[in-house]
Amino acid sequence: MDIFDLIRNRRSVFPAQYNDKPIAKKDVEKILEAANWAPTHKKTEPWRFTVLTGEAKEKLGLFLSYKYMATTEKPKKIKTKKLIENPKKAGAIIVIKMQRDPKLSLPEWEEVAAVAMAVQNMWLCCTQLGVGCYWSSPKLIEHMGEFLDLKMGEVCLGFFYMGHYDGEILDQTRTPIEEKVEWLD
Repeated sequence: MDIFDLIRNRRSVFPAQYNDKPIAKKDVEKILEAANWAPTHKKTEPWRFTVLTGEAKEKLGLFLSYKYMATTEKPKKIKTKKLIENPKKAGAIIVIKMQRDPKLSLPEWEEVAAVAMAVQNMWLCCTQLGVGCYWSSPKLIEHMGEFLDLKMGEVCLGFFYMGHYDGEILDQTRTPIEEKVEWLD
């Protein structure tokens, strides 16, 4: 698959679509290696990751559901159940973190953008490997310091759910690029 086909075939594949086939550790390592080659201004390499497999996924689900119930005035049972179940359905979850440059040598948005590019690399690698994935960034990520040992200046930007899936993923459409570009001579 050439790079343009790979980009066009990238999709969000959600935990409800995953089957029980495990993701090989070597594939997770390859996905993380792809992330490590993202562009980074001033070479700060702000991306940090924590990989959750096995019981750690279940612990994340319980943490998120308890935190949701504790911080929501009227928690919904369906959302609570989804927070518990989705992590268990994933073959692996990569917690996406950003380590802010301690020198503050560049704007924070550039560090966030670098992490987002690292995640896009992971997404494209997953597409190439036939692994479904999805970047989830619920409001609950603001509490991840209670679940993980976040270092000084490190923040959680979400969860990268991954899993094998059966069947086809629906095609996406985009409006033509010409509608989004202005040319100046």
